[in-house]
Amino acid sequence: MSVSEMFAALQGALGQDQDIREEIRKVVQALEQTAREILTLLQGVHQGPGFQHIPKKCQKAREHFGTVRTQMESLKTKFPADQYYRFHEHWRFVLQRLVFLAAFVVYLESETLVTREAVAEILGIEADRERGFHLDIEDYLSGVLTLASELARLAVNSVTAGDYSRPLRISTFINELDSGFRLLNLKNDSLRKRYDGLKYDVKKIEEVVYDLSIRGLNKETAVGAGGEK
Repeated sequence: MSVSEMFAALQGALGQDQDIREEIRKVVQALEQTAREILTLLQGVHQGPGFQHIPKKCQKAREHFGTVRTQMESLKTKFPADQYYRFHEHWRFVLQRLVFLAAFVVYLESETLVTREAVAEILGIEADRERGFHLDIEDYLSGVLTLASELARLAVNSVTAGDYSRPLRISTFINELDSGFRLLNLKNDSLRKRYDGLKYDVKKIEEVVYDLSIRGLNKETAVGAGGEK
């Protein structure tokens, strides 16, 4: 094979690779748009009246995840199944965003942490790496850390809306989350840096709870809850 033939073959391989990346990019753009729509919908819970419509907003978000599953099915067909990590960077960010959104919906519904397996089911992908297009553990953890920041913001806005019990529940949840992350030996620099930000979320929520305590509002909440029982 001559030098020119060798480089012609290389150019063919490069062109094929570029075509795959372009097809992936198109689907990822659609996923990003759907993620923005879900985020816009869920941001309504931070407003005063939004607390009254949480179930309705979560239900609507679940409907949008149906679109996500369809788009994920399309994404799976755009590259060879054994080359997941070769193209992973193309969808890594949007996948982490979708993990956060799924985790936020589940928290708003049940005030629990969604499992990686449950997120994978919501997104229409696999939890097990061996089964193909899957939810990488680090992508899951990154999405959960974004949830912590969102809940810190929700704690502040809850007080503004007159909901004084929610920050206390968020505080308990975030502290449990922080304890869980402390069990991990994080090697990924990016993930480690994001985890370092969790302590600021913990501190922010503690300040909200402390302020409620100083004002005596947490006691009123506890008495009110006891009276309801």
